[in-house]
Amino acid sequence: MRSKSFDGLALKQLVEAGLTWLRTNHQIVNALNVFPVPDGDTGTNMLLTMTSAYNEISSLGHHNAGQMAAAVAQGALMGARGNSGVILSQLWRGFSRALHGKDVIDASSLAAAFVEARDTAYKGVVRPVEGTILTVSKDIAIEALLAIKDTDDPVIVLRRCVAAADVSVQNTPELLPILKQAGVVDSGGKGLFFILEGMLRFLDGQSLELPLISVQPLSAMNLENALEDVEEGQDWEVVVDFRPHNGFELQSFYNRLEGMGTSIQVGEGEGMYRMHIHTPLEKRYEPIDYILGIGIITKVAMENLLAQMDDIESKASPAKLELTNIEPGQIAVVTVSPGTGLSRIFASLGVAAIVEGGQTMNPSTKDILESFENLPTERIIILPNNKNIVLAANQARDVTVKKVRVVPSRNVPQGLAAMLHLNPDADLDQVADKMIAAMESVVTGEVTIATRSVEIDGVTVKDGQVIALLNGKLAVASDSLEEACIELLEKAQAANFELITLFYGEEMKHVEANRIADLIRGKYPNQEIEVQEGGQPHYQFIFSIE
Repeated sequence: MRSKSFDGLALKQLVEAGLTWLRTNHQIVNALNVFPVPDGDTGTNMLLTMTSAYNEISSLGHHNAGQMAAAVAQGALMGARGNSGVILSQLWRGFSRALHGKDVIDASSLAAAFVEARDTAYKGVVRPVEGTILTVSKDIAIEALLAIKDTDDPVIVLRRCVAAADVSVQNTPELLPILKQAGVVDSGGKGLFFILEGMLRFLDGQSLELPLISVQPLSAMNLENALEDVEEGQDWEVVVDFRPHNGFELQSFYNRLEGMGTSIQVGEGEGMYRMHIHTPLEKRYEPIDYILGIGIITKVAMENLLAQMDDIESKASPAKLELTNIEPGQIAVVTVSPGTGLSRIFASLGVAAIVEGGQTMNPSTKDILESFENLPTERIIILPNNKNIVLAANQARDVTVKKVRVVPSRNVPQGLAAMLHLNPDADLDQVADKMIAAMESVVTGEVTIATRSVEIDGVTVKDGQVIALLNGKLAVASDSLEEACIELLEKAQAANFELITLFYGEEMKHVEANRIADLIRGKYPNQEIEVQEGGQPHYQFIFSIE
């Protein structure tokens, strides 16, 4: 007979199961990016948040469910990354609050925990938006309260909540028009669904390791990030481009690859497929031989992962930045920077600490907290420089005894404009207010490559085109980098401004950046044009127009 309650150790197993299933499918969540940009990271942020939550309890043996839940919430709080991760940590905080003092979780207390999770998450967001993970948490809570009228079995309650979450996720495009335009469901809601579904799959004895099958566009395959998942013994990376014969069946394809290696990704575009896998030395030719039997191979690439990792580590040791020494009582500025060049610029403007991160890797609450906790001053300003890092910065502010102001810069140009108003000896609130006013006067552009075909805000985008975002909104789609930059500046009405600064990304050479800057000078002879190394990933240019 199944127990009708979960103790702390059972909750620990459920958390691990939710984490495992999310890890298995987090790339599906990443692919649900509204804008067709190559840095969708909701799944990664939720995965890292859940990993931190589980690490907090991995060695604990609490039988008391309330104590175990409190530890999960603490781990999620400190590991929260990105808006989705912060909201997930708030869900765990509410969940644990409802279980305070509870030895076990029965059907009634599980429902109460889902309700308090919803309430806490909604309260943690200044302007809640429906059609997001918040809506999914609300629908879960409603279903949980309905379920306990019919059953005292917490597994049945969970089963009904998983079904409700699935329906809620599918309905998110009806509540949030931008999702409907992009043809996707809400990524955060999907991540929450996977966590709860993983718990249920564990209870039902189903596999947590075999991913749901999805094919992503070729341009969205992030094979660089795949290096983060290198497992011991999987020493070779194999990438095969091929055109399958008739009868190609994706599920069978995945099933065969599962026996050959790990970190499997499949991309598709115009009838061609790309397969990525990590294998042990002795199996590195098996995927190639297998694909020869099911299609026509057009290209093969093989890399020694250990050599790749050594090369990456050797490049990842930039010269030490000269950060500002802060005297006791002065204002210290902590800034988040996505590139080495941008970090050098921030250092020259007087920041006291730099947290590495940005679109492709949002720092955690703990990362931000640790950057200023040991500084010899109680007065701190945080510049997140990314709209997806603001909530984590706010959480860092809320868990420290220091006096902290978060200046909610949504991008790097806003952060740089804010730094020009730093006066370390002035009143903290006055300086922060001046920074906020300054950053609102800056116009920001970002140029990258589209990862899928879509139409948003009247802009039709084809996979692989150059696209530009103006103040965070999709504004331009073009077949050339030069045209995209010029059209972006036209839409920004750059002729009405004095200074245009181009921060070029890590994949662009200085000479190429200068060539495009010269084209811009020809179009805007009355404006000052500057070129700076940014070093940011994925984005060829970040524009600051002021």
